[in-house]
Amino acid sequence: MRDLFLHTSAHWGRYSEYVWRTAPDGNCYLLPAEKAKPSVYDPMKDPNTLVFDAIEIGMMQFQKEPEAKLKQAILAFAGKYGLLGIMTALPTTAEFITYEKVYLPKNPFLRKETMETQEYLRLFFPFIRPDFHKKGVESVWQTGDKYEIAFAMTFQADPQAKAMSFMRNYGERYDWLCKLFKDWAFHVLTTKFYLEDRNREDPDVLSLYQRGISAFEGIAPTYHIELRGKPTLVWDFHSLLLDIRFLLSVMLTDEQNPLKLCKKCHKPFIAPNPAEEYCSEACKDATKK
Repeated sequence: MRDLFLHTSAHWGRYSEYVWRTAPDGNCYLLPAEKAKPSVYDPMKDPNTLVFDAIEIGMMQFQKEPEAKLKQAILAFAGKYGLLGIMTALPTTAEFITYEKVYLPKNPFLRKETMETQEYLRLFFPFIRPDFHKKGVESVWQTGDKYEIAFAMTFQADPQAKAMSFMRNYGERYDWLCKLFKDWAFHVLTTKFYLEDRNREDPDVLSLYQRGISAFEGIAPTYHIELRGKPTLVWDFHSLLLDIRFLLSVMLTDEQNPLKLCKKCHKPFIAPNPAEEYCSEACKDATKK
């Protein structure tokens, strides 16, 4: 199964610094800092650290950490990985700009099944809207500074919305980000509790865990075929959100090297075997003392 997902198109963009800003509607958004420098990287190069960092932010919310500390952690995450790309992850397709309207499946943020494209874009450009014009399925948009142009050229083979999500005025809401990180941590905890209690003769408890994990829904990545010496299946990830969700799904269902929370420090780790409960020898030794 791992070989099946060996080839991916997952390159993502990030800026060197992000800031929190409050929009006129009162919502807090995370955006690139005014003079931040952009870069492009492949999150699949170190997938474990990416997922672990996301889970730890979710765990902070269960541990009732102060909001200031949580915001700082999300800032650090964005500086390391970029924004999540919520705009391209929520619709039924990342190619939503090529449709007359934006079509939305079930999600925790928007209850509408369809939205006008301009209305949808306003959710992610709360301060300065992009120079974007649309008529039916036809659309045109203008990039801003040289960095936005570079992003547009880098991702010209990807959906148009992906490049738009790297514009300096693109932002993601604080409460939406918190919800996503917390949900990922919740699914890890649910899996942990289920595995610990699965031998108990309490079907109601087990059913509760099963219903909790069943809420873990998401749009599957798309794919295409490239000739890389031979016909090769390449999976496409048009948002970091989808990347994390997919990787987490694979980790949670890995029977040989499962994703676990350390019994001592409670940090996520990939267990070398299903019976391992500690992330390191130091944590194991500390428990024995």
